[in-house]
Amino acid sequence: MKPSGWIVYNGNLPGQKFLDFAEMIQQAANRKHSETKIYKNNELLSVLGRQHINLLHEGSLSIPDYVVFTDKDIYLAQSLELLNIAVFNSAQAIAKSDDKIATYQALAARKLPIPKTIIAPKVFIKEKESLFSLEDIVNELGLPLIVKEAFGSFGEQVYLIQTIEELKNKINQLHGKAYMFQEFIKTSYGRDIRLQVVGEKVVAAMLRTSKEDFRANITSGGTMSAYKPTEQERQLAIAATKAIGADFAGVDLLFGEDGPVICEVNSNAHIRNLYEATNINVADDMIEYILKILDKKEE
Repeated sequence: MKPSGWIVYNGNLPGQKFLDFAEMIQQAANRKHSETKIYKNNELLSVLGRQHINLLHEGSLSIPDYVVFTDKDIYLAQSLELLNIAVFNSAQAIAKSDDKIATYQALAARKLPIPKTIIAPKVFIKEKESLFSLEDIVNELGLPLIVKEAFGSFGEQVYLIQTIEELKNKINQLHGKAYMFQEFIKTSYGRDIRLQVVGEKVVAAMLRTSKEDFRANITSGGTMSAYKPTEQERQLAIAATKAIGADFAGVDLLFGEDGPVICEVNSNAHIRNLYEATNINVADDMIEYILKILDKKEE
């Protein structure tokens, strides 16, 4: 009998793209004869007690063999792991991916190519003047530069800063948030590559371009086309996925002057656009990978 699974997505976000992602995975599981159910994260409430961990849900629950966790609710993911359910990706990998500062630290620790990055210090009291030297940051990174919030999706919360005055204004707007400063990879303006990694393989890739924006994200108005990555790009995407401890991830690479540069590692990368660009359904690779992992555990 094939293992059974749950697919968890965020039930509070607007639009259909999150449910669409979950349904693509469910359909792939059906093709492999693995029975799955889709749940919103707010349908599964973690109950922590002195002698047990449980889930609060309307109706009965049959605990699955695995969960494909397409959300960023790491507390729920951790609770599922504490119930001895195999969760893909793990709560730890999702947390590291969701926090871009943590992502860059993991990548830097493995000496992987990233934009030069300066982490903004934690500031609790808002002053009229910055508590750190903006001139030092500009001298290190140059202008224009990127200001990027630690938490954000779909290319949002990323800002191209042209002047030091603009930089001061942006810092004031971001008071209380975690963010960083990065060098601007001008050779990749409006262009990047999304490579989908599953296990030890890059299973699909697309080129994203934008004529209107420095970001190439489709949400920001970019266009997409199938892309054949080089061996260097493949190995870099796989190494980036391993760096955050993920089983699968969408890795975004920039076109640096001296070769590819890692922009982001997305543990919950949506796959609809990739499918439309390449005609490759990554959900099939994800489910096949999960079932193989579970088979090995049974041996």
